[in-house]
Amino acid sequence: MKLLVSSCLLGEKVRYDAKGNKIDSKLFESILNTHQIFSFCPEVEGGLPIPRPAAEIHNKRVLSSTNIDFTKEFEEGALKALTLCMKENIIFALLKSKSPSCGNKQIYDGSFSGRLIDGMGLCVKKLQAHNIMVFNENELEELLEAINDLELK
Repeated sequence: MKLLVSSCLLGEKVRYDAKGNKIDSKLFESILNTHQIFSFCPEVEGGLPIPRPAAEIHNKRVLSSTNIDFTKEFEEGALKALTLCMKENIIFALLKSKSPSCGNKQIYDGSFSGRLIDGMGLCVKKLQAHNIMVFNENELEELLEAINDLELK
């Protein structure tokens, strides 16, 4: 099965602070070894540098902590992620939780206070609108269940 995976979860140093978020688990290693992985960072693919200012969604705009509007770059990255998924027939994505691009359940509230709210990042919204199932790094079991359910059909 083909999977789109946030580059930072693979340990690539693409986060806003030039760090990675590599998942350290046997289950994740098993997923990597048994599926075709497409590493992707929507923010970098949208044209943002590494490092870059932290960003959060506020009033449907993606703004940096220094009030720079990154909405265009985030939208471009989301479109590139969708284009890759459509080209490669990818229907599952494992993306970074809480991110303004990749968060699938919660995102930061836009105040840069660390407060979380229910919501989705721009990339997740774009992918889910095209029936791509998105999971985060805390949902590895659920991802495997979804893959297994599809493979059994």
